[in-house]
Amino acid sequence: MKPLPVTPELLAVARRVVWFKPPEEALADPVHFLAHVMTYGTIEDVMVLGGVVGLEEFRAALEQAPPGVFDPRSWAYWNLRCGRQPAPPLPTRLGLLSA
Repeated sequence: MKPLPVTPELLAVARRVVWFKPPEEALADPVHFLAHVMTYGTIEDVMVLGGVVGLEEFRAALEQAPPGVFDPRSWAYWNLRCGRQPAPPLPTRLGLLSA
C-alpha cells in the first residue's frame, strides 16, 4: 500500500481515531490507520480518506487487517462494501483463538 500524505485533514482524522499514537506515526502505517478509520471513523473521516485512497486500499486494509481492531459490525460492513462476500472470519491473535 502506498504511503499516505501528511495533510492537515488526515492528521485531524488520525488524532481522533488513533488517539494512542502521535498522528504522524499513525499515518506512517497505512493499513493500521485505515483499519482504525474503517472501525472508529465517522462518515466525514471516511470521506476525507476517500479523497486520498480508493476501494483497492480499503480492500488491502481488510486483507492485511491487524487483529483486534475491527469489530464484527464494521468487519461485515466493509467486507460487503469491498465485495468480499462471504466475509472471512475476523482476524485473531494466535494463542487467543477460542476452542
